[in-house]
Amino acid sequence: MPPFMFSDVNREINVCGYDAMVKSHCRMCHGGCGVRVYVKNGKVAKIAGDPDCPINHGTLCTKGIASAQLAYHPDRLTHPVRRIGPKGSGRWERISWDEALDSIAERINDNKARCGAESIVMGYGTGRENEAAIYRFANLLGTPNVLTAGHFCYGPRIATGIITCGTNPIVDYENHPKCVMLWGNNLVISNPDEYKGEPFSVSLNKGAKLIVIDPRMTRAAARADIWLQLRPGTDTALALGMLNVIINENLYDKAFVAEHVHGWDAFVRRVNDYPPEKAARITWVPEEKIIAAARLYSTTKPAGIQWGVAIEQQINCADNDRVLIALMGITGNLDVPGGQMLFRTPHIRNVGTFGAHKMLSREQAEKRLGGDRFRLAGKFGIINPKCVWDAILHETPYPVKMMFLISTNPLLTRAHADEVYRALEKVDFMAVSDFFLTPTAEMADIVLPAATWLEMDYIGDFWKRHGYLLPRRKVIQVGQCRSDHEMLNDLAHRVGQGDHWWPTFEGGLDYILEPMGLTFQEFKKMDFIRGEVKYQKYRQQGFSTPTGKLEVYSTLLEKWGYDPLPRFEEPPESPYRSPELAETYPYILITGRRLPGFFHSENRQVPWLRELHPDPIVEIHPETAAKERIGDGDWVVIESPRGKIRQRARLYDGMDPKVISAEHAWWFPEEKNPEHGWRRSNINILTDNAYDNCDPAMGATHVRTLLCRIYPETRQGDDQ
Repeated sequence: MPPFMFSDVNREINVCGYDAMVKSHCRMCHGGCGVRVYVKNGKVAKIAGDPDCPINHGTLCTKGIASAQLAYHPDRLTHPVRRIGPKGSGRWERISWDEALDSIAERINDNKARCGAESIVMGYGTGRENEAAIYRFANLLGTPNVLTAGHFCYGPRIATGIITCGTNPIVDYENHPKCVMLWGNNLVISNPDEYKGEPFSVSLNKGAKLIVIDPRMTRAAARADIWLQLRPGTDTALALGMLNVIINENLYDKAFVAEHVHGWDAFVRRVNDYPPEKAARITWVPEEKIIAAARLYSTTKPAGIQWGVAIEQQINCADNDRVLIALMGITGNLDVPGGQMLFRTPHIRNVGTFGAHKMLSREQAEKRLGGDRFRLAGKFGIINPKCVWDAILHETPYPVKMMFLISTNPLLTRAHADEVYRALEKVDFMAVSDFFLTPTAEMADIVLPAATWLEMDYIGDFWKRHGYLLPRRKVIQVGQCRSDHEMLNDLAHRVGQGDHWWPTFEGGLDYILEPMGLTFQEFKKMDFIRGEVKYQKYRQQGFSTPTGKLEVYSTLLEKWGYDPLPRFEEPPESPYRSPELAETYPYILITGRRLPGFFHSENRQVPWLRELHPDPIVEIHPETAAKERIGDGDWVVIESPRGKIRQRARLYDGMDPKVISAEHAWWFPEEKNPEHGWRRSNINILTDNAYDNCDPAMGATHVRTLLCRIYPETRQGDDQ
């Protein structure tokens, strides 16, 4: 169907009785989708995809369509509140914004004076587009401690991309790859980061070959030319096995390697440690399939690797990312049309500049929690969550006394949830900004009402690496809800940072756009801005790495004391590394399967979305279900050495019988008590966060694979 002309839109408004249409930019998940918001009597009446948007071309997922149900939800927090009584009591009193921000500012200034700025931890959730303002506030305050998902989600792609080739390589679907390798990602469901399922699907419809690496038979795997059903947690071994085939069969781009690769000889020696027969033994993928996939990817050009968070939430996190970048580079698929592009952003002040990273003193930066242990993460301002919990619970290496968590729910989304609970219970003071009183917010002293994307002006997607900027235009106001950016701008003035902020946050948006000679009001009149698109930039300027080349041998990792070459490490809990434990916990549990209506712990109170998926589901192979006497739809107990939870069984033969797949971030907002059932089905009751089980450079918590047992809820685990 051709795009609407504006005359067609105006006709639709008139015929359907809408008062107006506002073009904006959705942020119900990773963002990026242009929308048309139809308004009637001052309220959102309908939301549809914008066919003029270059990101989603008029398509829109269930979350975007249901946005108004989130904004107008009767349980939504619409004014600041202060807790009365002990933590988790569920007793709150309404206060004004001035009271709330004055109280938070007083605690910030007091803690900084008594214990140092490092005793205050700021935190935010998955890519809420508030990270630049949060880092600006933290860096100007003098705290190096910002708690994010960046240690095991997207941050590793940025960090390893920068040290390996200068930036995060993005699949160029606009020029339609001839081959796509979908690795640990299900983008038709999750629409993650720079990507949406629509352009991927269009490329497939145009004839692209498809290789899928996933332990589960996903919708994409069912359509694949080759499906590599690997053992969970063995991605690096599989990639090294494929590289072995490509190198030893001379399927690589010899001119590119000779001119633009650093460390080739040492890299070849490492790759030769992983012949395809060895990779097959490790990964459970037949040797002939490894060889076929390597040949298909390396000889079908241009090709792109569509990677995802599943490969990062592992002990092999950084090496998983590095070895895939090596695959892209040596096959000649970096920075070419239809391959893996190194896009340029428009000429703006980027997240790092706006975040004032250079204004954090070296003395304070050296106090970053975990910085001496996880050095790659520390170089990018990222910390491992356990470092925060230890600083609260054990005051090592120094005490953390205050937390300010924005758009994050760590009781559901961080490993070893019981330890997270103990830390939140003990910390002296905690403020939270969110849409609802989540299980985490229920532990706070003050909770602030956050604005949804429908209630703010902003520059969308300016943190991403696809080169686009899109205007988000405020459509409605709900109660006293305020955007995180406005709130932080106001709070900054109260803690002595006023000289570095603005009278209103529109000044911050102007500051971002200023290098382009634009104001935000001028940008709001545009559909989008895109950075210059130029291919094979490395031919003239090299790669933005210390050697100016693609570093398959990382000089920076070597400098920081890590192995400069990628290698495979067996998952912390596996039948091979932990054979005695596997006798009691015989199944490999994979976690975090993405669902169409939810974004991590969000949206379980949105009617349209919860109707799609009312219960937490664990998938079990029919053979395993028969062995454990589990029926389809039964409530079952999933147990690990850390604890046990309950989810509803679904029989599914698209996995190995030794593998079980469970969902993450489940809580029950319909239960009107302070806990909202956060312990009952929360997969992170089962996961571990021990330092030795994290990626040694990035600090990524290994939450994707562990050992478990499973049995009907009516049968006791001790009887196994």
